[in-house]
Amino acid sequence: MAAPHLVIEDLHVVVEGKEIVRGLNLEIRGGEIHAVMGPNGTGKSTLASALMGHPKYEVTQGRVTLDGQDVLAMSVDERARAGLFLAMQYPAEVPGVSNANFIRTALNSIRGEGNEIPVMKFHRMLQEKMRQLNMDPSFAERYLNEGFSGGEKKRNEILQMSMLEPRIAILDEIDSGLDIDALRIVADGVNSLRSPERGFLIITHYQRLLQYIVPDYVHVMMQGRIVKSGDKTLAEELEAKGYDWLKKELGIEDETVGAQA
Repeated sequence: MAAPHLVIEDLHVVVEGKEIVRGLNLEIRGGEIHAVMGPNGTGKSTLASALMGHPKYEVTQGRVTLDGQDVLAMSVDERARAGLFLAMQYPAEVPGVSNANFIRTALNSIRGEGNEIPVMKFHRMLQEKMRQLNMDPSFAERYLNEGFSGGEKKRNEILQMSMLEPRIAILDEIDSGLDIDALRIVADGVNSLRSPERGFLIITHYQRLLQYIVPDYVHVMMQGRIVKSGDKTLAEELEAKGYDWLKKELGIEDETVGAQA
């Protein structure tokens, strides 16, 4: 299978009548890790939700293609089957549905009817992935995210990604609320999936995550669009000088576009 290729062109997204993303362009190929950074309220999480088709986020202009296919014409489940995956900033709790059942249902949905994974093979794979993420085996039977700490929820998102093996993985502030040990475990999980068959879009506020997951490209998002791109040294420069330095350098007025990160 050819390496994935995600292209975002002139994307505009409106949330509750307010334009949050304002003409964003980005291209991600297999084997690449792209980090999107920026202050609160600049549209980073809006971008992630719009790419996955959340109904609250209305795309009013632009194109998004994955391997030449029109992503915006797809339903949410079709986007998942095409290879898009979102690790959410605030994963939802789903009482009554175990982790194992949730992940197996999602995996079989992607594999398609007639190609379902055998039960024993699934459980062996799940236990191995959980071991790699230092997750207790009991997590498999716990209800999805119910009663989980912030770190456990984020680790669970990486577990789902490891099992589903997407073509383009979008990680929305996967480092939020993690202590240093949990951050390393999550980063190791991401790094273990790095391959020419997979591209990553990592959304973060801080450079500390990028000490463990080294990006190929760093993009700074302000006022709903990407205003500067570079390599990992750009993240280091932002950590040292702050976003206000970049605003002054680019002549950007101190404005945010909305409540979404």
